Amino acid sequence: MRQLNPGLAAHLASGSTTLCHCWKVLRRDGVVLAFTDHDADLAFNGLTYLARSGLEAAKLQTTVGFSVGGTEVTGALISDAITGSDLTNGKYDGATVETWLVNWADCTQNILQDIGTIGQVKRSEFGFTAELRGLAHQFDQETGRLFQKACSVDLGDTKCGKSLGTSLYTAIGSISKTDGATRLEAMLPAFAAGWFTGGQITFTSGANSGAKRSLKSDAVAGASHTLEIWTPLAQPLTVGDAFTIVAGCDKSFATCRTKFSNSANFRGFPHMPGNDVVVRYVAQQDPALDGGSMNQ
Repeated sequence: MRQLNPGLAAHLASGSTTLCHCWKVLRRDGVVLAFTDHDADLAFNGLTYLARSGLEAAKLQTTVGFSVGGTEVTGALISDAITGSDLTNGKYDGATVETWLVNWADCTQNILQDIGTIGQVKRSEFGFTAELRGLAHQFDQETGRLFQKACSVDLGDTKCGKSLGTSLYTAIGSISKTDGATRLEAMLPAFAAGWFTGGQITFTSGANSGAKRSLKSDAVAGASHTLEIWTPLAQPLTVGDAFTIVAGCDKSFATCRTKFSNSANFRGFPHMPGNDVVVRYVAQQDPALDGGSMNQ
């Protein structure tokens, strides 16, 4: 059972409280931010919680057992720490959030209410709403192996085992031409058309530095690649923006074998019968369906 700070317990029992919420945000890039819905900055546990964030908590929902609880935090984009560009470019996706209940008249009286991660973020013209998912949401994630034809892991992770640090699969370039939104051109002479389709591009300079996007297509004209990303970035693309790009994988066994020479680590079942086998009827000319291999 959670133990309350004696001072906080006495304060809650007094019938007249001076309470507020505080949030500590730990982004995946290591940046730590702290905010409060009080009207003045508060300091405790070695952090200063800023009141100039415009953050506001919605109702906190908790559940018994393994059901997923959660809440939402709404805010205006008025803090120097939270910008629309960072939200659009995904810097807060998957960030860890601690929610604290604090007596603003005596900040030593505090209690950690919840720890969650930021899920879906919705933006409006002047503000945003961030979904906070409770720890139980991890039980909704698929674990173990999936029985499917396609590979079930991501290219380059520990289960895939393929190193992408070589010049065969990773390239560095800069934009030579762009429409400013989702299409860009760059000189990448050593790669064939489609080599980066389904891959990832990370911008390393310019207004969108640090942002990542998946690649929709990769076309070639001479030594120039025309790349298209799925969704626009927070700021327009500009000529000269540098990037790092990684080859794409369609998760098929043929691609794993021929493009990446990694068939030993393929995490799918390429000979698994599909729906056509399940629903078809037996024809007279078909081989006997005796439970033996269908790939002889």
